[in-house]
Amino acid sequence: MNSALMTVALTVGAYLLGSISFAVVASKVFGLADPRTYGSKNPGATNVLRSGNKKAAIATLIGDAAKGWLAVFLVVHFQASLGVGDLAIALVTIAVFLGHLWPIFFRFVGGKGVATAAGVLLGLNVWLGVATLITWLVVAYAFRYSSLAALVAALFAPFYYGLLFGTDPQLGAVVAMSMLLVFRHSQNIGNLMAGKESRIGSKSQGAQKK
Repeated sequence: MNSALMTVALTVGAYLLGSISFAVVASKVFGLADPRTYGSKNPGATNVLRSGNKKAAIATLIGDAAKGWLAVFLVVHFQASLGVGDLAIALVTIAVFLGHLWPIFFRFVGGKGVATAAGVLLGLNVWLGVATLITWLVVAYAFRYSSLAALVAALFAPFYYGLLFGTDPQLGAVVAMSMLLVFRHSQNIGNLMAGKESRIGSKSQGAQKK
């Protein structure tokens, strides 16, 4: 398979992997309602936590982060043997993230991408991922708003990448991912400004199956 076809195959594979919604899967396993039906209606770890089931939320967080990490880690570390360039890494970075946002397996209704983005950044470089995660943790601990933490971390991620590696196709992918994260949090931005945003750990009615 030539380089161009391999790049296309890797990009499609990354999108399909990203399309696995662990919030929905974990909720089914733990006997919870579909996370798209309660709380923020976002299929992500923070909304699953509103069910009060911490194990389901942790499973969602790990699953969504792991798929982002796996897709990027594989193409980064097997780039030479796969015969692809840096463009393939950038495309896989975006594809697995887009899969989470608009999953083909769940009628294109996906999450906001925070955990998957964290996994992607860790796959690109451990220190990049750690720096971004620390940013998220500091803001989340200080203000107890997951959305605010995600927005700040998203804005800092491209800065960290540029500081570590300079300008390359992957930086463009990180910038695009950060912009998409901000876009997906547009409603949260409005809620934050209006003082209506839910804090981390707040529970929601309707999360348990009857």
